[in-house]
Amino acid sequence: MNSGRYATEQDRGHRLPDARVERALAGLRETPKRIEPVWLYDSHGSALFERICTTPEYYLMRTEFDIMRADATGMAAALGPRVVLIEPGSGASLKTRLLLEALQAPHAYVPVDISREYLMATTRRLRNDFPSLPVQPVCADFTEVFGLPRIALHDEARRVVYFPGSTLGNFTRLAAIDLLRRMRAMAGPSGAVLLGIDRVKAAAILERAYDDDAGLTAAFNLNALRHLNRALGAGLDPEAFSHRAPWVPAHSRIEMHLVANRDLSFMVGDERFEMARGEYLLTEYSHKYTLRDVADLAHSAGLAVRRTWSDPQEWFSVLLLETG
Repeated sequence: MNSGRYATEQDRGHRLPDARVERALAGLRETPKRIEPVWLYDSHGSALFERICTTPEYYLMRTEFDIMRADATGMAAALGPRVVLIEPGSGASLKTRLLLEALQAPHAYVPVDISREYLMATTRRLRNDFPSLPVQPVCADFTEVFGLPRIALHDEARRVVYFPGSTLGNFTRLAAIDLLRRMRAMAGPSGAVLLGIDRVKAAAILERAYDDDAGLTAAFNLNALRHLNRALGAGLDPEAFSHRAPWVPAHSRIEMHLVANRDLSFMVGDERFEMARGEYLLTEYSHKYTLRDVADLAHSAGLAVRRTWSDPQEWFSVLLLETG
């Protein structure tokens, strides 16, 4: 759970892709059992996440907004004029507005989101607020290969992939490198990646951010079970689980767990799964980075850090990556 939007459910009534179902089953066969973060974000989960972003414990959204307010002009100058801005997992495009306002004559904005209804509502608002800016939405899961609209491939425009919110932290190291490689390819040899990352800090600050006093993050995590039940007929009882979000220093990440309060079993399709009391279901990673960590990830993906913007406490950073 980072301040970017990972993904939301497929439009209601659409059959889930077989690959996504198989990934869910494969994760449940592992030890510990795990599911992808996509299951956190049905319509109710998305609404809960928006409320989480307003809690006093959840510093990520506020801190990145502060960086964008202070430094969007400098970012725009570094990116240059006539940019095509591509945003995987765009959600409501809130931080993006600050960047769009600062860019010099942007050529187009391409928001990418898996929820068509949410995407089109955001697109309507953007077209109303930026009437001279071509907004070309793409309904797709950004974790998979998707095509860009023709306007994004204009020879004289520089493509910039904007990936805020430290959403990169939801991926394992190898998956994060693979995603950055695909962003590099999407941007092209003269393009760039503008990346938001959450920095390593005191464990107490991190754990409070993912276990707020109001219980919103707990509700958000437990709602993933309801999403699984609805989409896969899983029959999981949310009352049988408790939320936990420990800092795991060996992996430099927060892990979101759903811990079984009792021995239980459930079915997904024709397959039965069992969990013992105290066993947990892993729902999400949220990796935290040092600047050296990000430079190493970028280098592995064929990118190099050109500029860095941070808040005064150095809790969060936005980095400009270009072909190394």
